[in-house]
Amino acid sequence: MPEPRRLIDRPALRLRRLRAGAGGGPDFLRARIAEDAEDRLAATLRPFPVALDLASSGDEIIRLLRRRNPNGTAFRATPEPAYAASFVCDHEALPLRSESLDLIVSSLALQLADDLPGLLAQARRALRPDGLFLAALLGRDSLSELRQSFAAAEAETEGGASPRVLPFADVRALGGLLQRAGFALPVTDVDRVVARYDNPLGLIADLRAWGATNVLAERRRTPLRRATLARALEIYADRFADGDGRVRATFEIVWLSGWAPDPGQQKPLRPGSARARLADVLGVKENPAS
Repeated sequence: MPEPRRLIDRPALRLRRLRAGAGGGPDFLRARIAEDAEDRLAATLRPFPVALDLASSGDEIIRLLRRRNPNGTAFRATPEPAYAASFVCDHEALPLRSESLDLIVSSLALQLADDLPGLLAQARRALRPDGLFLAALLGRDSLSELRQSFAAAEAETEGGASPRVLPFADVRALGGLLQRAGFALPVTDVDRVVARYDNPLGLIADLRAWGATNVLAERRRTPLRRATLARALEIYADRFADGDGRVRATFEIVWLSGWAPDPGQQKPLRPGSARARLADVLGVKENPAS
Protein backbone atom coordinates (compact mmCIF):
# COMPACT_ATOMS: atom_id res chain seq x y z
CA MET A 1 0.00 0.00 0.00
CA PRO A 2 1.47 3.43 -0.93
CA GLU A 3 2.33 5.87 1.83
CA PRO A 4 -0.30 8.62 2.32
CA ARG A 5 0.64 11.96 0.81
CA ARG A 6 2.24 14.23 3.37
CA LEU A 7 1.57 17.96 3.51
CA ILE A 8 4.18 18.71 6.19
CA ASP A 9 7.86 17.74 6.29
CA ARG A 10 7.78 16.46 9.89
CA PRO A 11 11.56 16.25 10.47
CA ALA A 12 11.96 19.85 9.20
CA LEU A 13 9.11 21.06 11.41
CA ARG A 14 10.56 19.31 14.46
CA LEU A 15 14.01 20.78 13.83
CA ARG A 16 12.68 24.31 13.38
CA ARG A 17 10.53 24.06 16.48
CA LEU A 18 13.51 22.86 18.49
CA ARG A 19 15.60 25.78 17.23
CA ALA A 20 12.80 28.23 17.98
CA GLY A 21 12.37 27.02 21.57
CA ALA A 22 9.08 27.05 23.48
CA GLY A 23 7.75 30.45 22.39
CA GLY A 24 5.03 29.05 20.18
CA GLY A 25 3.93 31.75 17.75
CA PRO A 26 3.25 35.48 17.82
CA ASP A 27 2.45 36.58 21.37
CA PHE A 28 -0.55 38.70 20.36
CA LEU A 29 -2.25 35.76 18.59
CA ARG A 30 -1.69 33.34 21.47
CA ALA A 31 -3.00 35.87 24.00
CA ARG A 32 -6.05 36.71 21.90
CA ILE A 33 -6.97 33.05 21.40
CA ALA A 34 -6.49 32.22 25.09
CA GLU A 35 -8.73 35.12 26.11
CA ASP A 36 -11.40 34.08 23.60
CA ALA A 37 -11.16 30.44 24.74
CA GLU A 38 -11.68 31.53 28.34
CA ASP A 39 -14.82 33.47 27.35
CA ARG A 40 -16.19 30.50 25.40
CA LEU A 41 -15.60 28.09 28.26
CA ALA A 42 -17.16 30.53 30.73
CA ALA A 43 -20.36 30.45 28.66
CA THR A 44 -20.78 26.71 29.37
CA LEU A 45 -22.22 25.66 32.72
CA ARG A 46 -20.95 22.10 32.45
CA PRO A 47 -17.85 21.21 34.52
CA PHE A 48 -14.88 19.57 32.77
CA PRO A 49 -13.01 17.49 35.38
CA VAL A 50 -10.46 16.03 32.93
CA ALA A 51 -9.12 18.38 30.24
CA LEU A 52 -6.46 18.10 27.54
CA ASP A 53 -4.46 20.85 25.84
CA LEU A 54 -3.89 19.33 22.41
CA ALA A 55 -0.53 20.55 21.03
CA SER A 56 -1.27 24.25 21.55
CA SER A 57 1.39 26.83 20.74
CA GLY A 58 2.76 28.45 23.87
CA ASP A 59 1.53 27.62 27.36
CA GLU A 60 -1.49 29.94 27.60
CA ILE A 61 -4.05 27.17 27.10
CA ILE A 62 -2.68 24.73 29.66
CA ARG A 63 -2.45 27.57 32.20
CA LEU A 64 -6.06 28.49 31.42
CA LEU A 65 -7.27 24.91 31.92
CA ARG A 66 -5.47 24.58 35.25
CA ARG A 67 -6.67 27.97 36.45
CA ARG A 68 -10.28 27.32 35.43
CA ASN A 69 -10.51 23.99 37.24
CA PRO A 70 -7.88 23.79 40.00
CA ASN A 71 -9.43 20.66 41.50
CA GLY A 72 -9.61 18.81 38.21
CA THR A 73 -6.98 17.26 35.96
CA ALA A 74 -5.43 19.17 33.05
CA PHE A 75 -2.59 17.81 30.97
CA ARG A 76 -0.89 18.58 27.70
CA ALA A 77 0.02 16.55 24.63
CA THR A 78 2.49 17.89 22.09
CA PRO A 79 4.70 16.52 19.31
CA GLU A 80 7.55 18.84 20.32
CA PRO A 81 9.60 17.61 23.30
CA ALA A 82 11.01 21.12 23.76
CA TYR A 83 7.66 22.22 25.15
CA ALA A 84 6.68 21.44 28.72
CA ALA A 85 4.26 18.56 28.25
CA SER A 86 2.53 15.79 30.11
CA PHE A 87 3.42 13.47 27.24
CA VAL A 88 4.87 13.68 23.74
CA CYS A 89 2.91 12.21 20.86
CA ASP A 90 2.28 12.60 17.17
CA HIS A 91 -0.57 14.87 16.06
CA GLU A 92 -2.26 11.97 14.32
CA ALA A 93 -1.70 9.06 16.72
CA LEU A 94 -3.12 10.19 20.03
CA PRO A 95 -2.53 7.64 22.82
CA LEU A 96 -5.87 8.38 24.47
CA ARG A 97 -8.40 5.90 25.82
CA SER A 98 -11.92 6.02 24.48
CA GLU A 99 -14.24 8.26 26.53
CA SER A 100 -11.47 9.34 28.90
CA LEU A 101 -11.73 13.17 28.60
CA ASP A 102 -14.33 15.85 29.29
CA LEU A 103 -12.66 18.67 27.35
CA ILE A 104 -10.10 19.07 24.56
CA VAL A 105 -8.76 22.53 23.65
CA SER A 106 -6.22 23.29 20.92
CA SER A 107 -4.68 26.59 19.82
CA LEU A 108 -2.71 27.29 16.61
CA ALA A 109 -1.73 23.67 16.05
CA LEU A 110 -4.21 21.77 13.91
CA GLN A 111 -3.36 23.59 10.67
CA LEU A 112 -0.17 21.49 10.77
CA ALA A 113 -2.01 18.16 10.78
CA ASP A 114 -1.63 16.03 7.65
CA ASP A 115 -4.78 14.06 8.48
CA LEU A 116 -7.14 16.52 10.14
CA PRO A 117 -10.27 14.35 9.59
CA GLY A 118 -8.52 11.44 11.33
CA LEU A 119 -7.35 13.64 14.19
CA LEU A 120 -10.87 15.00 14.75
CA ALA A 121 -12.25 11.45 14.78
CA GLN A 122 -9.69 10.46 17.43
CA ALA A 123 -10.57 13.51 19.53
CA ARG A 124 -14.26 12.66 19.26
CA ARG A 125 -13.63 9.07 20.46
CA ALA A 126 -11.53 10.30 23.40
CA LEU A 127 -14.36 12.48 24.75
CA ARG A 128 -16.93 11.23 27.18
CA PRO A 129 -20.59 11.77 26.26
CA ASP A 130 -21.34 15.52 26.36
CA GLY A 131 -17.61 16.31 26.32
CA LEU A 132 -16.50 19.44 24.45
CA PHE A 133 -13.94 19.91 21.68
CA LEU A 134 -12.74 23.49 21.14
CA ALA A 135 -9.99 24.47 18.71
CA ALA A 136 -8.59 27.57 17.03
CA LEU A 137 -6.50 27.17 13.88
CA LEU A 138 -5.40 29.34 11.00
CA GLY A 139 -7.89 29.61 8.14
CA ARG A 140 -7.72 30.11 4.38
CA ASP A 141 -6.96 33.84 4.24
CA SER A 142 -4.09 33.73 6.74
CA LEU A 143 -0.82 35.25 5.50
CA SER A 144 -2.37 35.98 2.10
CA GLU A 145 -0.12 39.01 1.72
CA LEU A 146 3.02 36.94 2.22
CA ARG A 147 1.76 34.25 -0.16
CA GLN A 148 1.05 36.79 -2.93
CA SER A 149 4.34 38.61 -2.49
CA PHE A 150 6.49 35.48 -2.76
CA ALA A 151 4.48 34.14 -5.71
CA ALA A 152 4.94 37.39 -7.62
CA ALA A 153 8.64 37.63 -6.73
CA GLU A 154 9.41 34.06 -7.79
CA ALA A 155 7.51 34.51 -11.05
CA GLU A 156 9.71 37.52 -11.82
CA THR A 157 13.09 36.22 -10.67
CA GLU A 158 12.86 32.45 -11.17
CA GLY A 159 10.17 31.96 -13.80
CA GLY A 160 7.75 30.10 -11.52
CA ALA A 161 6.43 29.90 -7.99
CA SER A 162 7.22 27.34 -5.29
CA PRO A 163 4.75 26.60 -2.44
CA ARG A 164 5.88 28.61 0.59
CA VAL A 165 2.75 29.13 2.76
CA LEU A 166 0.49 26.38 4.07
CA PRO A 167 -2.78 25.88 2.14
CA PHE A 168 -5.00 26.69 5.13
CA ALA A 169 -8.51 25.17 5.20
CA ASP A 170 -11.75 26.99 4.44
CA VAL A 171 -14.18 27.50 7.33
CA ARG A 172 -17.02 25.73 5.49
CA ALA A 173 -14.86 22.67 4.88
CA LEU A 174 -13.86 22.60 8.54
CA GLY A 175 -17.50 22.63 9.61
CA GLY A 176 -18.10 19.62 7.39
CA LEU A 177 -15.16 17.79 8.97
CA LEU A 178 -16.67 18.25 12.44
CA GLN A 179 -19.90 16.63 11.27
CA ARG A 180 -18.02 13.85 9.53
CA ALA A 181 -16.09 13.10 12.74
CA GLY A 182 -19.38 12.58 14.57
CA PHE A 183 -19.57 15.72 16.71
CA ALA A 184 -22.98 16.93 17.82
CA LEU A 185 -23.96 20.61 17.63
CA PRO A 186 -20.91 21.55 15.49
CA VAL A 187 -20.16 25.27 15.22
CA THR A 188 -17.51 27.19 13.26
CA ASP A 189 -16.83 30.91 13.28
CA VAL A 190 -14.04 33.23 12.19
CA ASP A 191 -12.01 35.92 13.96
CA ARG A 192 -10.10 37.96 11.40
CA VAL A 193 -7.00 39.67 12.83
CA VAL A 194 -4.98 42.19 10.83
CA ALA A 195 -1.60 42.80 12.45
CA ARG A 196 0.74 45.62 11.47
CA TYR A 197 4.53 45.45 11.32
CA ASP A 198 7.18 48.09 10.72
CA ASN A 199 8.28 46.04 7.71
CA PRO A 200 7.79 42.51 6.29
CA LEU A 201 10.92 41.27 8.08
CA GLY A 202 9.08 41.75 11.37
CA LEU A 203 6.45 39.24 10.26
CA ILE A 204 9.10 36.79 9.04
CA ALA A 205 10.89 37.09 12.41
CA ASP A 206 7.63 36.18 14.20
CA LEU A 207 7.17 33.15 11.94
CA ARG A 208 10.76 32.05 12.55
CA ALA A 209 10.28 32.38 16.30
CA TRP A 210 7.26 30.13 15.90
CA GLY A 211 9.25 27.57 13.94
CA ALA A 212 6.64 28.12 11.21
CA THR A 213 8.71 29.08 8.20
CA ASN A 214 8.26 26.90 5.11
CA VAL A 215 7.97 23.23 6.14
CA LEU A 216 5.84 22.05 3.21
CA ALA A 217 6.80 18.60 2.00
CA GLU A 218 6.65 19.78 -1.63
CA ARG A 219 8.67 22.94 -1.14
CA ARG A 220 11.66 23.68 -3.35
CA ARG A 221 14.71 22.26 -1.58
CA THR A 222 17.23 24.78 -2.90
CA PRO A 223 18.00 27.76 -0.64
CA LEU A 224 15.91 30.89 -1.13
CA ARG A 225 17.74 33.28 -3.45
CA ARG A 226 18.68 36.67 -2.06
CA ALA A 227 17.23 38.35 -5.15
CA THR A 228 13.91 36.56 -4.68
CA LEU A 229 13.67 37.49 -1.02
CA ALA A 230 14.59 41.12 -1.73
CA ARG A 231 11.97 41.35 -4.47
CA ALA A 232 9.32 39.70 -2.27
CA LEU A 233 9.97 42.25 0.48
CA GLU A 234 9.70 45.08 -2.07
CA ILE A 235 6.39 43.76 -3.42
CA TYR A 236 5.03 43.26 0.10
CA ALA A 237 5.91 46.83 1.13
CA ASP A 238 4.51 48.23 -2.12
CA ARG A 239 1.18 46.38 -2.12
CA PHE A 240 0.34 45.97 1.55
CA ALA A 241 1.60 49.10 3.35
CA ASP A 242 -0.62 51.68 5.03
CA GLY A 243 -0.13 55.42 4.82
CA ASP A 244 2.34 55.41 7.71
CA GLY A 245 4.56 52.86 5.92
CA ARG A 246 3.72 49.92 8.19
CA VAL A 247 2.63 46.70 6.48
CA ARG A 248 -0.40 44.51 7.12
CA ALA A 249 -0.50 40.77 7.82
CA THR A 250 -3.80 38.89 7.94
CA PHE A 251 -4.41 36.04 10.36
CA GLU A 252 -7.78 34.30 9.96
CA ILE A 253 -8.52 32.39 13.14
CA VAL A 254 -11.15 29.69 12.63
CA TRP A 255 -12.86 28.42 15.77
CA LEU A 256 -14.23 24.88 15.82
CA SER A 257 -16.46 23.50 18.54
CA GLY A 258 -18.46 20.33 18.86
CA TRP A 259 -19.81 18.00 21.54
CA ALA A 260 -19.56 14.27 21.93
CA PRO A 261 -23.12 13.04 21.43
CA ASP A 262 -25.24 12.47 24.51
CA PRO A 263 -28.95 11.55 24.76
CA GLY A 264 -29.65 14.55 26.99
CA GLN A 265 -28.36 17.15 24.53
CA GLN A 266 -30.60 19.66 22.80
CA LYS A 267 -31.75 18.40 19.40
CA PRO A 268 -32.51 20.56 16.34
CA LEU A 269 -36.18 20.74 15.37
CA ARG A 270 -37.40 18.68 12.45
CA PRO A 271 -38.20 20.70 9.30
CA GLY A 272 -41.88 21.72 9.34
CA SER A 273 -42.32 21.13 13.09
CA ALA A 274 -42.43 24.82 14.12
CA ARG A 275 -45.61 25.86 15.99
CA ALA A 276 -45.44 29.59 15.24
CA ARG A 277 -45.18 31.50 12.00
CA LEU A 278 -42.15 33.74 11.46
CA ALA A 279 -44.43 36.64 10.49
CA ASP A 280 -46.22 36.41 13.86
CA VAL A 281 -42.93 36.30 15.79
CA LEU A 282 -41.64 39.38 13.95
CA GLY A 283 -44.96 41.21 14.23
CA VAL A 284 -45.28 41.90 10.53
CA LYS A 285 -48.10 41.38 8.06
CA GLU A 286 -47.63 38.46 5.71
CA ASN A 287 -48.38 39.14 2.04
CA PRO A 288 -49.23 35.92 0.21
CA ALA A 289 -47.56 35.41 -3.15
CA SER A 290 -49.86 36.12 -6.09
